[in-house]
Amino acid sequence: MQRVMILGATGSIGLSTLDVIARHPDKYQVTVLAANRSVSAMAQLCRDHRPRHAVMFDCDAAAELEAALAGVVDTKIHAGEAPMVAFAQSEQVDTVMAAIVGFAGLSATLAAARAGKRLLLANKEALVSAGALFMDAVQAGRALLMPVDSEHNAMFQCLPADEFARPQMDRVEKILLTASGGPFRGRSRSELSGMTPEQACAHPNWDMGRKISVDSATLVNKGLELAEACWLFNRQPSDIEVVVHPQSIVHSLIRYVDGSVLAQLGQPDMRTPIAYSLSWPDRIEAGVNVLDLVEVGRLDFEAPNLDAFPCLRLAYEAIEMPGGMCVFSAANEMAVDAFLSERIKFTDIDQVIEATLKTVSLCEPSDLAAVQALDGVARATADGHIFDIAG
Repeated sequence: MQRVMILGATGSIGLSTLDVIARHPDKYQVTVLAANRSVSAMAQLCRDHRPRHAVMFDCDAAAELEAALAGVVDTKIHAGEAPMVAFAQSEQVDTVMAAIVGFAGLSATLAAARAGKRLLLANKEALVSAGALFMDAVQAGRALLMPVDSEHNAMFQCLPADEFARPQMDRVEKILLTASGGPFRGRSRSELSGMTPEQACAHPNWDMGRKISVDSATLVNKGLELAEACWLFNRQPSDIEVVVHPQSIVHSLIRYVDGSVLAQLGQPDMRTPIAYSLSWPDRIEAGVNVLDLVEVGRLDFEAPNLDAFPCLRLAYEAIEMPGGMCVFSAANEMAVDAFLSERIKFTDIDQVIEATLKTVSLCEPSDLAAVQALDGVARATADGHIFDIAG
């Protein structure tokens, strides 16, 4: 029986994880649920799944949750980062799903890695902003690291791995990272200037939050995934090729030195990589519809247009800079927020990222405090560039 802690329980990944777990009560037990501040959603999850503990990063939210559940369930309520970290490394937990967005869950994710847990990684900051620190923690703790992003999970499924789930890369010639192309695939740079937040958030294949939907539209998300793949599989950016695949059926591919190309195909449903990550090296039913290739009909592939979508080019460059992806990610978050509030245009997002990369003094962070400090400087610098653009 795996005892599971979910960091980011109220988000889409957390809910999908709970759906998979509920299908296998003989294999998994939800021990700890954690989230930022979504009180009503967390209260309902505690009623439905009866975890032993629930943690809210926001202290006021924890107090509200405790009041909401008083006399209803026996779940113990905790507040702040410290209990998240304590539970992530405690003997009460075997598996940690790291799905809290941003820095809120990063300390707990690192703690789980150092404690040698089965770590299901869906938090981008762990690799994008703190890749070296995180991979060192995984190695030191001999954690079993399972990537949950559909693309990285697909890569993992196409690779041999040792008993600690470490991919064996010695016969790999190239990693092919697929991208849907987002809602603006095929548009020219001039056409993109007038795109609205509503248009950017209308993803053709995936049901996602507004921020990640914009990241898909700019191809920033693929740049972040590129950086993650470099750390997960110990590759250089030149070893990874981004390929636009609008159907989102082939989730990524591995090309070997003998010319063979292995691909993982499936419905665009996150329950597949979640179920695989929970059960590896076994497989379990995930509740996902069967993929009917005859119904799909065709699979198309094309090169990304870096002139229309320069954020991907900037990501390739930033990965080569010390601390570059930390700055890239922070600047992008500020720019996306400004775009969603209609302070800047869609085509201003890459301008903010590029200007921030050029004006922040870059360095490779040596610890988590340094990562957070660099992130803060990048955000403040990006905010200044946004102010200049917005007038």
